[in-house]
Amino acid sequence: MSLLVVGLSHRSAPVSLLERASLPSDTQAKLLQDSLAAEPATEATVLATCNRIELYADVDKFHAGVAELSTLLAQHSGVGLEELTPYLYVHYEDRAVHHLFSVACGLDSMVVGEGQILGQIKDALALGQDLHTAGRLLNDLFQQALRVGKRAHSETGIDRAGQSLVTFGLEQLADGAPVGQWAAGKKALVIGAGSMSSLAAATLARAGVAEIVVANRTLARAERLAEILGEPGGTGVTARAAEMVAVGDELGRADIVVSCTGATGLVLTADDIETADRDRTAPRYLLDLAMPRDIDAAAHRLPGVRLVDIESLADASADAPMAADVDQVRTLVSDEVAAFGAAQRAAHITPTVVALRTMAADVVAGEVARLEGRLPGLDDKQRAEITQTVRRVVDKLLHAPTVRVKQLASEPGGAGYADALRTLFDLDPETVASVSRADLNDADVKNRGRV
Repeated sequence: MSLLVVGLSHRSAPVSLLERASLPSDTQAKLLQDSLAAEPATEATVLATCNRIELYADVDKFHAGVAELSTLLAQHSGVGLEELTPYLYVHYEDRAVHHLFSVACGLDSMVVGEGQILGQIKDALALGQDLHTAGRLLNDLFQQALRVGKRAHSETGIDRAGQSLVTFGLEQLADGAPVGQWAAGKKALVIGAGSMSSLAAATLARAGVAEIVVANRTLARAERLAEILGEPGGTGVTARAAEMVAVGDELGRADIVVSCTGATGLVLTADDIETADRDRTAPRYLLDLAMPRDIDAAAHRLPGVRLVDIESLADASADAPMAADVDQVRTLVSDEVAAFGAAQRAAHITPTVVALRTMAADVVAGEVARLEGRLPGLDDKQRAEITQTVRRVVDKLLHAPTVRVKQLASEPGGAGYADALRTLFDLDPETVASVSRADLNDADVKNRGRV
């Protein structure tokens, strides 16, 4: 079985296509279930963010896997396969591992070095675990990706090479000026109460805005976020919640609007904004972090309105980040990819080695039992000594070849050693498979506790 990723992102596709290809959470679940129902895939999970959709799977056939996963992405995204295909990228085996580790470190983000992607990778793994579509390979892969991403942020200066998408977007509203310099004292409206909106609200609160209104389709979530923002131990900003039907009224009082919802249509049209600004003379700042977009792109033509959305963020983030920090992270990623590959190849042969030792133990037990039949006068001490001696002989004979075969299997091209071992010792394939199943169940319990 081999790792395959098929996806599209802001690097491969225009924002207009990404908007149409976005996957709501319920669609993601159906995509994963259908991926496992498809013949080539035995594991699957999906990483879907505002600027990428990637389907990861463990497949037994490369070409069939690519065709099937591409078709499923098209079916569930609502974009026709012929239109989607030119923008899809494919990574296989070590290149797929390298891609995810690079994503986890922020190297593939719209704003290089942003750390929010780690939370999204964690969510992707949790979804696969909840639906039981992520098995041992994807559990190991995503857990390691999270560790690699954390290493990149703690051991290198990648954080200096970029900022979170939220902070970067807010700064772009004022042509790169720090948020605290232009947002202090202003009134803000945050539409949505998810992770991105919550981060935006917290960033604005720390920047010193005078008031934050949180609007959300589920009022209770908006109230909870407003409560957290206003807690004395938190930011202490004046914050309150509003229902979505009140957005029009709140818009007229807000200087800054940040929107990030899961809506499939526009939340604010250009007409909505023009109506709210009819008697307004102060500048209006609009940040749209949603995919598909929440705010009508035509709003940027309105007088006094400054609109930044995902598309304009992609253009603004094209400036080269600090090369030394990025190079350091790339080296880290390369080292981690090599280590992950070696560990996976070594793990692949472990069930075969266990099966070999199990067979040897059965042979020892059988021969000792036969000896007892020939020499019924053996006492317990003699029997124990003979048994221990035979076991030591078998262990010594197996020790060097099993240690060496694990070393060889961990090297590139070492996958065939497990087959060779099974053939040489005529091991029962079902015995090897049963060891693999037991390991997988143990790993599943262990990994679910770590997310």
